[in-house]
Amino acid sequence: MKFHEMKIEQVEKALETDFSSGLSQEEVKKRIDQYGLNELEEGEKQSALLLFFSQFKDFMVLVLLAATLISGLLGEYIDAIAIIAIVIINGFLGFFQERRAEKSLQALKELSAPQVSALRDGQWIKIPSKEIVVGDILKFSSGDRIGADVRVIESKSLEIEESALTGESVPVAKHIDSLTSPNPGIGDMENIAFMGTMVTRGSGIGVVIATGMKTAMGQIADLLQSAESQDTPLQRRLEQLGKILITVALLLTVLVVVVGVLRGHDLYEMFLAGVSLAVAAIPEGLPAIVTVALSLGVQKMIRQNAIVRKLPAVETLGCASVICSDKTGTMTQNKMTVTHLWSGGQTWTVDGVGYEPQGQFYRDERTVLPKDEKALQQMLIFGMLCNHSDLVVRDDEFTLDGDPTEGALLVSAMKAGFERTKLLDEFTIVNEFPFDSARKMMSVHVKDKQGRHFIITKGAPDVILGISESILWDERTQYLNRESQNKVQDAINGLASQALRTIAIAFKPISTNTVILSEQEAEKQLTFIGVQGMIDPPRPEVKDAVKECKEAGIKTVMITGDHVITAKAIASQLGILTKKSKVLDGKALSDMSVAELEKIVDDVSVFARVSPEHKLKIVKALQNRGHIVAMTGDGVNDAPAIKAADIGVSMGITGTDVAKEASALVLLDDNFATIKAAIKEGRNIYENIRKFVRYLLASNVGEILVMLFAMILALPLPLVPIQILWVNLVTDGLPAMALGLDRPEENVMKRRPRSPNEGVFSRGLGWKVVSRGFLIGIVTLLSFMFVYDNNPSQLQYAQTVAFATLVMAQLIHVFDCRSEKSVLSRNPFGNPYLVWAVISSLLLMFVVIYYPPLQPIFHTLPILAKDWLLIVGLSSIPTFLLAGTFLLRKTK
Repeated sequence: MKFHEMKIEQVEKALETDFSSGLSQEEVKKRIDQYGLNELEEGEKQSALLLFFSQFKDFMVLVLLAATLISGLLGEYIDAIAIIAIVIINGFLGFFQERRAEKSLQALKELSAPQVSALRDGQWIKIPSKEIVVGDILKFSSGDRIGADVRVIESKSLEIEESALTGESVPVAKHIDSLTSPNPGIGDMENIAFMGTMVTRGSGIGVVIATGMKTAMGQIADLLQSAESQDTPLQRRLEQLGKILITVALLLTVLVVVVGVLRGHDLYEMFLAGVSLAVAAIPEGLPAIVTVALSLGVQKMIRQNAIVRKLPAVETLGCASVICSDKTGTMTQNKMTVTHLWSGGQTWTVDGVGYEPQGQFYRDERTVLPKDEKALQQMLIFGMLCNHSDLVVRDDEFTLDGDPTEGALLVSAMKAGFERTKLLDEFTIVNEFPFDSARKMMSVHVKDKQGRHFIITKGAPDVILGISESILWDERTQYLNRESQNKVQDAINGLASQALRTIAIAFKPISTNTVILSEQEAEKQLTFIGVQGMIDPPRPEVKDAVKECKEAGIKTVMITGDHVITAKAIASQLGILTKKSKVLDGKALSDMSVAELEKIVDDVSVFARVSPEHKLKIVKALQNRGHIVAMTGDGVNDAPAIKAADIGVSMGITGTDVAKEASALVLLDDNFATIKAAIKEGRNIYENIRKFVRYLLASNVGEILVMLFAMILALPLPLVPIQILWVNLVTDGLPAMALGLDRPEENVMKRRPRSPNEGVFSRGLGWKVVSRGFLIGIVTLLSFMFVYDNNPSQLQYAQTVAFATLVMAQLIHVFDCRSEKSVLSRNPFGNPYLVWAVISSLLLMFVVIYYPPLQPIFHTLPILAKDWLLIVGLSSIPTFLLAGTFLLRKTK
C-alpha cells in the first residue's frame, strides 16, 4: 500500500516514527546513513578544459584544423593564422553556451527549502533542509517552501501552490484523509505535499515519506540528467557538408599531385598546387558566417519578445513540425475570470479581459445593468464581501494580490461598479470562518448599517447546496425542494460542461442577539443565491497563431496538468481539438510504453492530467515518428521534456529558473503567439543560410575548377593560396553575412515544414551551386588565359586579373542567390545591407590590388583600365546568362 492510500495511523507505523515526539537524534543519524542527505544529486560534471576541447570535435572544424596544419608546414603562415582564429572563435562561442546550460540542476537544487521546522525529541527546532530524513515530522505555514515529500497529517485551511510540478497555478487544498484512487497523478494527491512547492494559505504538519532523489522533484532531476540534448537539423546538415567537402578536397589533392607528377612537374610544386585546391574546396568562413547569421537572427527575435539561449535553436524552429504547448499562461491568460453567473433559473454572461475591472453583463444576449437585477446584484456583493483578494495597479496594469478564484469574484463585482471600500462602509465584518479543505467553504458574519446581521458563505456548489434549505428564485425566497435542487444541479453541470470552475454563494439572516461561535452553527439552513462560473480564458491572439501554424503544416498539441474537461474546452476554442483528433489523460499514458504511444501520437491533440514522465514520453514518441518537436513549459515539471525536445521553449514571466536553463528559447511575454513569430523568423533564417551556403559553395566550385582546369591544361596556377583564402574569408564573407539579413519571402508561412532529413543540396540547390560555379570558374580561367597568352612573362599580372574576375563574378552572383528562381525575380536593391556589403568588398579588392604594401603579400599588381572591360564583361556572364535562360522558359 502506498502512503497516499494509508490512514494516518498506518503511515506512522510504516515509517516507524512518533507523531507526538518525532525522531530522536540517534535515529536521525542512523537514517541519514541509510537514506543519505536530502539533496538532489548532480551527474558527473565535465571539466571546463574538456568542455572547451570538445568544441573542436565537429567535422568541419577538424577539416579546418587539417588545412591549418598543411598551410603551416608549407610556410603559409598567414593562411594558418586566419583559419585557426576562426576555429578558436567558434570554440569559445560553443563553450560559453554549454557552460550556461549546466546551471539547470543548480537552479533545481535551490528550490528546496534552506531551513525547515522539524519535531525532534519532542521539541520543534529549525534544521537545514538537507538534514531531513524519512519519518521526520515537519511543520509549515503560509509562505514556507516544503523541504521534502510529506504525507499531510494535520491541515488547517492548508493550500499549496504546485505549479512548479504540475504547471497549474491554482493552489491545491490539502487534507489528511486517505485516497481511494490507486494511481492518482501529482495534481490529484491531495494528502501529499511535495518538495519545492509553496504554502499559500493556512498551515499544516506532515511526516516525511521521501527525501533527495526519491522525491517527485528528485525524479525530475534524474530525468533532467538523463534527457539527451538533440543535434539540430542544421548541425547535422553542416556535418554532412563537412564530410562531402573533406572527401572532395582529398580526392582533388591526390588527383592534382598524381596528374602533375605524371606530366613531369616537380613533386613539391604539385603538392603546393594540391593544397591550393584543398583550400579552395573548404569554405573557411562558413562556420563563422553561420554563427553570425544566427546571432543576427537572435537580435531580431529579441525585438519579438523571444530570447535565444542556444544559437542553433533559431534555425531549428524553422523546421518544427509539432509544438507541444503548456496551457496555463501560454495559451491562456493565467487570470481566472468569471464568464457566467446563474441564479433562480436566470443565466448572465459577462465579458472583459483579465483583471481589468471593465465589462458588460448580458442576459439572453441583451445588455443588462446589474443594479436592475436584484439576484445578480446580491450575488456579486456577497461574493466581494466574502473575499480576501485585492486588485492593485502596477506599471499601469491590474494585478491580483490573493487567491485567483477569489480574485475572479472580486473583478466580476467591480465590473458591476461595486467597490470594496464603499461596501465596507455599508457592511461591517463581525467574524470570519476561514476556508477549510475539509469543509470546502468560507463564511463571514457581517452587519449592515441598519443593524441587520447576515452569514455569507461561498464554496463548492454541491456542498453549499447540501446545507441550504431555501433558494432565491424570482427575487423571492422559497423552500428548496427536490425540483429546485435538480434545477440547481443541472445549472452547475451545465457550467461545468463548459469547463468552468464553479463557486456557489449563499446567505442567511440572523438575529442581532444570536451568537455564532463555530462554522457548524454558521453554515447551515442557508439560502442558496446562485453560482459564478469562471475559467482561465484563452489569450485572444492564440487562436490566430494556432491557425497560422496549421497553415504552415505545424501541429499544435496541448499538454496540461489540468482536468480533461477544461483542457478539451480550451483546446476546442483555440481550434486545436478537432472532430478527428483525440484526447489522452495521464492514466492512459501511464499504461502505455513509448512504442505503444508512437502508434497513436499523431492523432492526439490534447494530453491532460500529465506528469513530468508523461511529457518526456510524449516528446520521445513524437521524435520517434520523425517530428521536429518544440516543447514549451514554465515549471520544473517541464524541464526534462524541454531539454529532450529538439527545441525547448520556456516562459520568461512565470517560468522557473530550472525551465529557463533547460530551454533554448525563452518567451519574454509567455505568449504562444510569440512562438509563431519565432517560427517565421526561424524559417527565414534557414532560407537565408541556404542562400549564403549556395553563394559560398558556388564560389568555391568556381575556384576549384579554375585550379583543376589549369592543371589539366598544363597552365601555371591562375590563383595563389593567399588569394583564394582572401576571397573565401573577406570578399565572400561580407555579402554572405548580408544574405543572412535578407527579408522573408511572402509565402514563408504557407509552406510545410521542411523534412529533418532534407539535405543541404535539396530543392535544386546542388544544381545551382555546380552550374553557377562552373561558369564562374570558366570565365575566371578565360580571363587568366587571355592575359597570360598575350604576355607569358607577366604571370603575376595575369593572376591578378583572374583574381579580380573571380571576385567580380561572385559579387554579381550574390544578387542571384536572393531568390530560388532568378536574379530578376526580386528587387536587387531590396536588401540594403547586401548593397553596402558588395560595395565594401569591391573597395577591399581595390585596396589589395592597388595598395603597394599589400601587393607583395597577395601577389598582385595594378590592373590597367583596358583590362577592367574584360573583367566586368566576363564576370557578368554567369549570372545574366542563366537569368536569360530563366526568362526564356518563363515566356514559353
